[in-house]
Amino acid sequence: MNYIVCIDDTDMPGTRGTGWLVEGLCGILEEKGLARTSAVSRHQLFVHEDIPYTSHNSSMCFELSLKQETIEPVINLMADFLETRSEKGSDPGLCVAEMTEGLDREALIEFGRAAKVKVSSKTAAYALARQTGVHLSEHGGTGQGVVGALAGLGLRLLGNDGRYRGWYHLGRPGDIVKVETLCAYPFVDQLVTRNGDPLPMDAHVHIGSEKTKTVRMDHRRVIVVTANEDAVHTGIPFRTITKKEAKEY
Repeated sequence: MNYIVCIDDTDMPGTRGTGWLVEGLCGILEEKGLARTSAVSRHQLFVHEDIPYTSHNSSMCFELSLKQETIEPVINLMADFLETRSEKGSDPGLCVAEMTEGLDREALIEFGRAAKVKVSSKTAAYALARQTGVHLSEHGGTGQGVVGALAGLGLRLLGNDGRYRGWYHLGRPGDIVKVETLCAYPFVDQLVTRNGDPLPMDAHVHIGSEKTKTVRMDHRRVIVVTANEDAVHTGIPFRTITKKEAKEY
């Protein structure tokens, strides 16, 4: 994947979220043969009364690999898509960065981290976009979504923030499953503890809830496990985290 794309603020209360729209966009890019796309990750930003957001103030990111020579036609398609498909009253922002050696990752990551704990401005976002050479554009409303788009891109670059879209039924609560079995799924790179320590492939875990979500940790798509409350009785030290616990990521 040689580009990262981040989109923010395309929805309104009572409508489908930005993640749903972004997945549709990825499907169009694939169908038209313009690019291959990755899984979409959701990145939580600061919730504050001075920040306009629909429900959670989160941005959506994915990576893409071009199937042509230039990115411009893809950016134009994405811009048109946002302008025609975003909900009326939303403030869509689009950020695209090429993954080159010269990309100032640290500056972008710093902006993303700051946007998780304080209010950031459009002025600062555009200034950083010019400094780092990334594409940043607004496509409706106030365009305030450019802040979240740039911040989300930085957090995707960080590699230790966010959770991926989609819930998976990998067993019933209490089922005992081998780590190797779970890692055989194409959307699971590793099972790790909350500290990021990988579990050996021959280990076993309890399924903690009916739905399992993957999160982004160390640039991988992982299932996080935590201490199993029934370990004394079952001998299984870990269980997958619940839906509520996954929201911490």
